This record gives sequence, structure tokens and C-alpha cells, in this order.
Amino acid sequence: MLTHPFGRTGHRSSRVIFGAAALGSARQEVADRILTEVLAAGMNHIDTAAGYGDSELRLAPWLRTNRSNVFLATKTGQRTGDGARRELEASLDRMGVSSVDLIQLHNLVEPDEWDTAFAPGGAVEALAKAQEEGLVSAIGVTGHGLRIAHSHIRSLERFAFASVLFPWNYALAGVDGYARDVRALMDVCRQRGVAMQTIKSIARRRWTDEAARRFSWYEPLTDEAAIGRAVRFVLATPDLFANSSSDARRLAAMVAAANRTDATVAPQDHELAADASVFGVLPLFDGGDLERI
Repeated sequence: MLTHPFGRTGHRSSRVIFGAAALGSARQEVADRILTEVLAAGMNHIDTAAGYGDSELRLAPWLRTNRSNVFLATKTGQRTGDGARRELEASLDRMGVSSVDLIQLHNLVEPDEWDTAFAPGGAVEALAKAQEEGLVSAIGVTGHGLRIAHSHIRSLERFAFASVLFPWNYALAGVDGYARDVRALMDVCRQRGVAMQTIKSIARRRWTDEAARRFSWYEPLTDEAAIGRAVRFVLATPDLFANSSSDARRLAAMVAAANRTDATVAPQDHELAADASVFGVLPLFDGGDLERI
């Protein structure tokens, strides 16, 4: 699989990063099978979180023999220093590891939470101390919704985060204000050597039938050709990474797209527009209720 320097961390990460939210409700034998496929596909970067159900627990048996093969990232949703430190230590314990390569502040966008995280005694200070102690190698920040790109720019002004994570796909690129913020964020990240992870590359829309909802809070594309074009839309920007969906059934199609000889060639706009029309692709975020997810 294609790799690219993960910002200034010194690691070359696979362009498709395994989103281990897919393991959150999986049985151990299913998780083991998926992780075997992940490694065989050339994916060398795993992204999990304390809040992803049993994901960290499911990773633990596999990490006993494969820790050196992957860049391991997790996240904390805590904003106070004490809370972030406790959650980080709990994550290390659950995964059975002594350190992680990246700890990320999960969905840092709400103003009150942002203020708490950056205040003296807040999560940023605590994670920086954990970095000094060798518990983490790098610190990042993640988020969802239409405010997050602008929020990331603000966060990067306050702390030298090594990575950011934000939603990006063809539908969101058509939301003018958000697209402008993303481009501005990309400029800042490139100037500072900050790795850029994207999520929701293969999102179709919010579920219209809640009874059909499984594995993911949003409905992903299922057509393999459309998934391929959606992944290539992201990978055509050389320094973007695409985190895989929490619906592991879509992983093989995402990997196939990344392993094509034309993986970094952007689809034609008319092809993506046709997919949006045929499959009813819509932006997941509109500034409303889902901003906090």
C-alpha cells in the first residue's frame, strides 16, 4: 500500500489508516481476523479511542505480537488534566502496551471544552507531560462537524499538535464555508509539518431507515466502484490520509482502491457528481445536532 510521511512524526503511514472503531462491538475472533487482514493489506497505522467500545481490548491480544509493526494511535475525550491522564493510563492498560505513538484530543470543538483543555492543569498540559515521560510520542487533535477545521486552526495556534483529523469527502467539499476552512487548515498544516487525517470518505448520508443501522452511525457507500472513487478523491491530495470506516465490511473495497495503480489520480468531477446523484450522497453535517458527535 502507498505510504506517506505522517507529518513530522518520522513515521511513514499507510495512506489508508485502519479505523479501529470497527472493533468496538466485535467478538475477539472477528477482531483477530480483521487485524490479520489489516496487516496483510499493508496498513501500518491503527487509530482507536478510549470511547470506541471494546476496541482497545480487542487490539490487546494482537498487539502482543504485532506492536512493532504498527503506528498506534488512541484518543481521549477528557478535557481536564487528571481526567486525560487517567484515560490515557487506562488505554495503555487495556491495550497491554507501555506507550502509544499518538494520543489525540477527541472532538475538541466546543468552546467551553476547548478552554478547559488548554487551561493550566488541562488535558493539553497533562498530555505534554505524558509525552515527556515517554508514554506517548506525539499529540494530535480530532473532530467532526462543520466547525472543526476552523477550530483546528485555532488549536494549532496554541499548541504544536503533530496531527489533525477532520471529515472530508466530495459532498463536504461542496459546502463552501467548510471547504474554505479545510483549505486554510491544509495550508497551516503543510507549513508546520502537521499530519492530516480524514474521516467519512465513503459516507453516503445519514441513515434514513434506523432499523437498517449497523456498525456505523452514518450510512456508508456499498457500491465498490463508488467507494473506490470516494477513496481516490481523498488520496489524490498527496498528504491526506483516509481513515477507514467503522463498518469493517467496507474495508476491502477501501484497500483495493488504495492499491490501484491510479490510486492517487482524482476521479473526474462528473463521475463523483454521478455517484452523488445515483446513490443519494449528502453531506453528513449541516451545523445542527450532529455537530457534537
